Formats: sequence, C-alpha cells, structure tokens
Amino acid sequence: MKKVLLYYNFSFSFGGGELLPLSFIAELQNACDLSIALDKADGLRQAADLYGIPIAPSAFQVEQIMPDGYSIRRHSAYLSLHRTRKLKKLARKADICISLSNITDFGKPAHHFINMLAFGDDTFTDFVRNGKQTRKKTLPTICRSVTKKLLRTILGLREKRQIIRDPREHVYPNSRFVEQLMTSFYGPFNSTVFYPPTLFADRGLSVQRDPLKVVCIGRIVREKRITDIIDIVRRARVLSNQDLTLHIAGRIDQTPSYGELLRTISAQESWVVLTGTRYGKEKEEFLTSGTYAIHAERDEAFGISIAEYLAAGLIPIVPDEGGSCEVVNNPTLSYSTNEEAARILAHLLADEDFRAQQQAACVSRAKVFSRDAYLDRQHELLRGLLSN
Repeated sequence: MKKVLLYYNFSFSFGGGELLPLSFIAELQNACDLSIALDKADGLRQAADLYGIPIAPSAFQVEQIMPDGYSIRRHSAYLSLHRTRKLKKLARKADICISLSNITDFGKPAHHFINMLAFGDDTFTDFVRNGKQTRKKTLPTICRSVTKKLLRTILGLREKRQIIRDPREHVYPNSRFVEQLMTSFYGPFNSTVFYPPTLFADRGLSVQRDPLKVVCIGRIVREKRITDIIDIVRRARVLSNQDLTLHIAGRIDQTPSYGELLRTISAQESWVVLTGTRYGKEKEEFLTSGTYAIHAERDEAFGISIAEYLAAGLIPIVPDEGGSCEVVNNPTLSYSTNEEAARILAHLLADEDFRAQQQAACVSRAKVFSRDAYLDRQHELLRGLLSN
C-alpha cells in the first residue's frame, strides 16, 4: 500500500479552501497508508465537523507541524524553516507527497495544489496585482536578495520559482486564469488545471425564492470588495425602481475595521442585511432563498462561492476578469464597472425572457461544478497518483 503524505495548513479562518483537503482525506483514508501534516491538528476535526464531511481519525496518522498555540498572525521566517524541516523529515518515509496549501518544499518531487495567488513569492504577488514587477532593484534590495539566496543555499531551501520550474514537480493551478498568470511569470512548467470542489448539492427541494433578493457569501475581508457589491445593488435599485435587498453572509469580525464599516452601512441602509456565518443546512437555505448573487473580487483565483451560486440555482453577476468569470463562463453576466453590473441586474429584473435565458445558461453551467462531477474528477486524479 502506497504511503502518502498530505499537507494542509488549517491556519486561516475557515472558508471554501478547507473543502479540498477534507474531500481528499475522505477518499484517501481508505485507499492508502495516509499521514496528514497540519500546522494546527485541531483544525482538521473542527473543519470536518463544520462541513459535515466524514473522516475517520483512526484511518490515518496526524502530524502537527507547528508548535502548540501557533497563529498565522505570529508567523515568522523561523517558523517557515521549522515547517519545511519537519515536512522534509516526514517526506522521507512517503512514496507520494501532496501539498494542498500551494507550493511546498518537501525535499523531493511532489504534487502542489494552488489555492491562492499569494503563495509566498512576493515578486509573483506584485506581478498579479500590478501586471509587472514593481520592486525596484536598489542596492539594499539587491543585497537582501543575495543574502536570502545565500541563506537558502546554506539551509538547503528552494525558492518557489525553483520548485515550480522543476519538471519533476507537478503543479495544479485551480483555474486556467491562474495557470496563465503563472506561465506568464515563471515560463512553462509541469501543470494540470484542477478545479477545487463544490460540494454544495441541490437536493431538488421545492424552494420559495425571493425575486428581489441578492446574496453574497464568503470571507468578509477588503479584497472581496463588499462595498462595491453594495454600490452595485444601490445603483440597480435606482435603475429598476425595485426594492432589491442584499444579504451578506460571513464572519463580520475577521477584519474589524472593515466589519465596522459594513455595520455602519447596514445601520443606515435597511436593505443591506448582515446575516453572520452560514454553514450546513443554514447555508443551503440562505443560498436557495435568493434569486441573484454578486461577486466583486477581480483577482479571484477560482471562486468556490461562485460555483456554489450556480449549484444553488442563483444567477451570479461577476467581474470580467479573474477566475470568477471563468466559472460562470457567460459574458452576458460579466461586468467591467459597477454601473455596468447594475445595468445587468436591472435588465434581469425588467426582462422576463432575458432572465429565463440566463437562468437556463446557469443551470447548464452548474453541471460542470456539481458535487458528482467534482468527485468523479477527484477520483480519477487520485487513482492516477496512487497507481504511478
């Protein structure tokens, strides 16, 4: 039986990213000798309980990588070195190494699944945000770069670029958008696009949708541009002369200052409703209670919430860039400006035939991201990894 080492951090607040490791573990626990390396061991149990994904702790070995009490907010270069050394030690006993937390140095060829664009290479992050490298090559920055490379060589650590460009490594971008960005920056690399799971399943229940309800679900952080979504709905209310409401689900205290801003807006605008977190049945009821959804982050790597909107029977309106428009795959529902998004929403409200056409297109697209379609892709992938 193959020995598999799987790494995931479980260091951040829970979101769609936890579905991939949980889904992999649920299948691998009965198919191989599985060891799971985690930054925080209790994160696995908490996430499994939260999402209702069946895992059997007795079927695998758990290795906590970081010291007790570890927090991502107190992360340091020393802790990165500590993590890498522990992973390399564990990897020596493994036949297959899988990182579900971006590019990871196991000290041997591995499989790396991208779950966010900020994966530890600052120059690539600059490229994503600005379309080019913006860090000036001043003497101090050159000295720091040389020093870092020297230290990495002494400590036996590889840069992200070295791992990505090594043909023995296999990288799995989570959308074609991400693959194209990485290719533009790093050049050709050994890659396979693998869409992350959408485990939301429409159970075929008869639901009563509010025809004027717009929903948004996810992490409440600045990069999600929730204030843009509010602006879009505000504009659409004026254009359509309809009493649209916007319901926002997510942890409001993740970014305190941003959360306070949203609370202030909600207190002033009765049509903006903050519902708090929604998981399990509450999440299903929340998504199926609306008719429309709006997304605003423009550099979204994939957008699990977008795929969930489709699976829940919503009509999502998304930016015309990033992974979210790739998921929806419908230029008619993609926008460049807030005003354009508001016009799309107003058109959907005013034109019944147009709305029916877009609803049918969304239902068709949802099949690509259904629970069964994902599990089939995952099974094929993991069977291939275990057989080689």
